[in-house]
Amino acid sequence: MMRWRTYSSYLEERFHKRIFRIGIDGGFSCPNRVGRNGGCTFCDRSGSVAVYQRKGEGCFHHDSPFDPEVSSRFASTPPVREQIERGKAFLKERYKAEGFSLYFQSFTNTYAPLDVLERKYDEALSYGPFAEFIVSTRPDTVPDDVLDLLASYKTENMDVWVELGLQSANDNTLKRINRGHGVDAYTDASRRIKEHGLLLSTHVILGLPDEGDDDFIHTAEVLDDVKTDAVKIHNLQILGGTEMEAEYRRGEIKLLSPDEYMDALILFLRHLSSKVIVGRLIGESPMHRLLAPRDFPDKSAFISRLCKKMEEENYFQGDLYDA
Repeated sequence: MMRWRTYSSYLEERFHKRIFRIGIDGGFSCPNRVGRNGGCTFCDRSGSVAVYQRKGEGCFHHDSPFDPEVSSRFASTPPVREQIERGKAFLKERYKAEGFSLYFQSFTNTYAPLDVLERKYDEALSYGPFAEFIVSTRPDTVPDDVLDLLASYKTENMDVWVELGLQSANDNTLKRINRGHGVDAYTDASRRIKEHGLLLSTHVILGLPDEGDDDFIHTAEVLDDVKTDAVKIHNLQILGGTEMEAEYRRGEIKLLSPDEYMDALILFLRHLSSKVIVGRLIGESPMHRLLAPRDFPDKSAFISRLCKKMEEENYFQGDLYDA
């Protein structure tokens, strides 16, 4: 029995086959990087693009040492069609994928004029079919005309998701990490996304500077209030080339240990509605780009320990919300 609602089980229920996301870089930038003092303090130059899309990085492994020059050496990405073909081949071989979702992953994927967005979306979708069309973006970069465009792609056989980066529901924290928006922007964007009939996923980070249990609970409560359909959660990580790297080296940031993060994660999950799909539980930044923490177990080992602890304590996602 799973103690939280997994994304894989949702996809199986929805599509009755093994669906996997193809993460692509659509060539977008970010308004927070372009015009607001360098962007979020945790964001590196890669924009979180999937490692299998970054030529030359296949030589690195889970135990590779930190290399601060990696982001600049392997920053280029191939054309969209090549990325999709590469993604399909990788996911079929590694996971025996039977279907695919198209995931515009890197940077702010609604940050362009409407005609440019439509052209890029249309091109990528032409290499389908896809079960889901997923667009990752910011709460302050989803005007109604963009949501109208995204809604126009919905079909009986393809869902459309908007992924919003919130990170924390504490406005002081958002200022501290230079997000460039407040919680109100997130709640407004979430409302309009729902009004357009789109599915909503929210990104959060547990362990941001000066945050504790009350902040984790409050962030879960805000996600419950807007009725997010899914959440991606990960621990704070320090990547090379970021402002946070400099802060961490100056001793201004304390990271959660694996046990502390697990406790924070369980607390967050228990206050999150059991209806919310959990798409991620731990950060998976490539080790060659990760300065700290470097003592976390890999994803499968961490999830195994999480399952065991929640079973031993008889905890479930939503048991402090749904009650």
